[in-house]
Parts: sequence; structure tokens; C-alpha cells
Amino acid sequence: MSPDVSGAYAYCERLARTHYENFPVASRLVPARMRPHIAAIYAFARIADDMADEGDRPAAERLADLDRWGDRLDAALAGAAPPADEHAAVFVALAHSIRTCRLPVSLLHDLLSAFRQDVHVTRYASWDDLLDYCRRSANPVGRLVLRVAGYDRPDLDAASDAVCTALQLTNFWQDLGIDWRRGRLYVPDAIWQAHDARTEDLDAGRMTPAWRAALAESTVRTRQLFARGAAVADGVNGRLRLELRATWLGGTRILDKLERSAFDPLAHRPSLSRTDVPGIAWGMLTWAVAGPPRTADQGHRG
Repeated sequence: MSPDVSGAYAYCERLARTHYENFPVASRLVPARMRPHIAAIYAFARIADDMADEGDRPAAERLADLDRWGDRLDAALAGAAPPADEHAAVFVALAHSIRTCRLPVSLLHDLLSAFRQDVHVTRYASWDDLLDYCRRSANPVGRLVLRVAGYDRPDLDAASDAVCTALQLTNFWQDLGIDWRRGRLYVPDAIWQAHDARTEDLDAGRMTPAWRAALAESTVRTRQLFARGAAVADGVNGRLRLELRATWLGGTRILDKLERSAFDPLAHRPSLSRTDVPGIAWGMLTWAVAGPPRTADQGHRG
């Protein structure tokens, strides 16, 4: 690996370490050989996501920036030297990762499609509409991680898609209040309207029984996705298996906290902390012995 490429990867890894996420990004559980590639993917997506979320800038400018970001990706793959700006290292590293790991470029363009949607879509009419957004905003990341690890199997892709969508949805439910203050609502209209919830209550910071019921239904649907995706952790080998188990357990643990709060993320945003580490570690150990834990909705039905 040339010094220029090594330095580009180092830049991406620094960027990954300086951004807080609910779930691991190129953590120490991931095999060392994978970390630079995952950091390059993360840096590309993180910067593009920030472009889309710059809400004080006109939408047309943000969309133009995202178009140029996609053009830079294609140009880098064609062998063109990236413009000498602060983000040049991202494309040096990412182009190398795409060639080394044979990453499908279409997955990166799917991410950009979702970020463009973020600029002008703030509500979702139906659950299917929301899942289509997650298909492009979350699922590509899981598939790219699998490709970096050397896996290209339809069954693993399907399980990964379920987990990635569930993780994205979990983030939406925990950030309900934050998103609403920014003018966004991810609970689909069909769900909250069926429970007779009112957006005026969110304006007033009230988590009414109607909103709790809507969030409870959304959580049950999310748990079903986690259950469908549990197999991805056991379909891979080595340390990646531990990483995926930890990620799955972290996501379901946030849903547990949301449920224990009586579905009131406005009063207290459920999140992971150091105190959750022992529980997740125990979950990883028992998973290795007895298989994935049953999600709460599975237990209720059983």
C-alpha cells in the first residue's frame, strides 16, 4: 500500500473515531484488516449525510453538493485524481477499498439517494414507504461490511438487511423528540393516525397514550426485523461474528429501555452507556451457548 493510500485510510479512521454513533464503527471487535475499508465507507457516508442535514442552507445547494459527491466517486473509480481539498483522502481510500474488496458501487449510490431524500422528505405515509427509505439509507452499509469481510451470499444479505433496517428504526424511535424539533417524523402517518395521535401534542412535548401506542406498535415491528436478522451474526466467522452479535444486542437493548420508559423518549432518550457493557457481554456469551436471545415480542407471542 502506497504512503498516499495509507495516509488516506488514516484520515478516514480519525473521522470515524471523532463521531458518536449508537453502534460500533470499525471497533476493536472487527478484524484489523477490515477496519480501514469500513472507515473509508463510513467517511464517505458521514460527510454526505452531513451535507444533506445542513438545514440552514437552501435545498438546491445541498442537493447539488450531493450530486457532486456522487460525481467525485465515479471520477475516482475512473482513475481521476480527486480535487485537492479536505475530502480528497476519502476518495483515495474509498477507491482503493472498492477495488480491493470488489464493493458494488451501486450500494454507495443507494446511500446518496437516501441522503437526497432527506433533503425534501420529512414524513412517511406508510410502513412500506419507511422501509424503502431504510433499504437505501441503512441496508447498503451492512452489505458493504459483508463484502469487505468476503461474504457474498443472498441469505446473509437478507438477514443483514433486516438488522440494518431495525437499527435505523431504533434510532428513529429513540430520537423522536430530536427529530420532531427538526421538523421530521419517522413514525408513519398510517400508524399514528390509526391510534388517533395528534402532532399538536408533540409540539407541546406531551407523549400521550395515543403516541405511546403508536410507538409501541412501531417497536413491535422493529423487534420482528431484529428477529429475522439474528442469523447474520452466526453466518459469519471470527471476530466479525462478535461484532455483529454486539450490534444486534445493543439495538435490542435500546428497545428494551424504550419499553421500560413506557415509550416516552421525550422525557428520556434511551441510549447505551458503559453500564450496558456487562449485559451485552453476557448476552454475547449466552448467545454462543444457546443461540440468539428471543426478542420481547417473540416472548409475548410464545
